[in-house]
Amino acid sequence: MKTNAARILDGLKIKYELREYVVDEGDLSAENVADKVGFPAEQVFKTLVARGDKTGVLMACVPGSAELDLKALAVASGNKKVEMVSLKEVQPLTGYIRGGVSPLGAKKRYPVFLDESASHWPFISISAGMRGHQILVASGELARAVEAKICKVARFLVVEEL
Repeated sequence: MKTNAARILDGLKIKYELREYVVDEGDLSAENVADKVGFPAEQVFKTLVARGDKTGVLMACVPGSAELDLKALAVASGNKKVEMVSLKEVQPLTGYIRGGVSPLGAKKRYPVFLDESASHWPFISISAGMRGHQILVASGELARAVEAKICKVARFLVVEEL
């Protein structure tokens, strides 16, 4: 099934692969999605919706194994402060539901900040705009499609070994 995100890539003549998986409604985490599509969580990027105090709504794509660094996003986006939007605001702002937010094809075109770690992979996996559907696409092509700023906005959690 083609999603709006896939149609946008088609229109830009960007190569991608659509990957479907069975959704676990009880666990919509990027780590779970990564497991289902067979890629490491570092290669499966989640799209988070935030709001800057100066620029308004923006999106950040970070690896499933990382957290969004709000301070780094504020600096990258020219804001003093950035906060996550509430879950109830996500759908009205983007047209997408939790677990299906894509940087492509939202209701309105928001600035997108793609974590620089995306360039370490030949392609990354992002939501196709619907739960159970992922798009595999080269990070540079995604950045071109959404006019993303590539910068360090992810904070990887360090697990200390005992």
